[in-house]
Amino acid sequence: MNTHATSEQLKQNLQAVQDEIAQSALKAGRQPSDVRLVAVSKYVEYPVCKALIEQGAQELGESRPQLLASKAKAALEDNLAVKWHQIGHLQTNKVRDVLPYTELIHSVDSVRLLDAISENLEKRFPEKPYQNVLLEVNYEQEENKTGLAPDALLGVMEYALTLPRIRVCGLMTMGALGSSPEEARKTFAAVRQLRDKLQETFNPQTPLTELSMGMSHDFHEAILEGATMVRVGSRLFE
Repeated sequence: MNTHATSEQLKQNLQAVQDEIAQSALKAGRQPSDVRLVAVSKYVEYPVCKALIEQGAQELGESRPQLLASKAKAALEDNLAVKWHQIGHLQTNKVRDVLPYTELIHSVDSVRLLDAISENLEKRFPEKPYQNVLLEVNYEQEENKTGLAPDALLGVMEYALTLPRIRVCGLMTMGALGSSPEEARKTFAAVRQLRDKLQETFNPQTPLTELSMGMSHDFHEAILEGATMVRVGSRLFE
């Protein structure tokens, strides 16, 4: 990965990924605007993030809360219009770092984390009316991954609905470690079906419109299975 890519390289890479997203959406019988690109900027320093935003990236994803906060502060100082996503595992004691800046937390994997988000909103950030979150699904229940087992989703969703300042918008997942794009597609299809079942159960209490699925090597398959957001990093910085 080239973490010192020029602005022109970033522009070309961003356009290429956006074009591929659009093509996959059309192949799936959807509109290109149905799928959002979350540019995963955890690999690069802020100046590269800034250049990517200036070339048209509108939403950036970070894994580490403190890096998200520092980059978001710098973007605010530079008057850059960008939405930030917390895409990596979030410890309860790091919640306060991201709440002032994050549009969406993709990685909610426990009731304990929901409580931490809710309590921090109440005590530290009363000006923020709510926090959008996704429930992270570890569909294959891999031991080296965070995320909720499929049979835990119903209970966590029920609990989330008791917290007035939490808005669950959908689910997030990734393919099994080492899986091919074709194998990952089966996971994406299964998680879409889980989302659909949750929507049937809780409709109209909360619209579960979002599916965050797919990364640089398998976002085409994710879009074919209904992804509304794809998380792409390495392809942007080649």
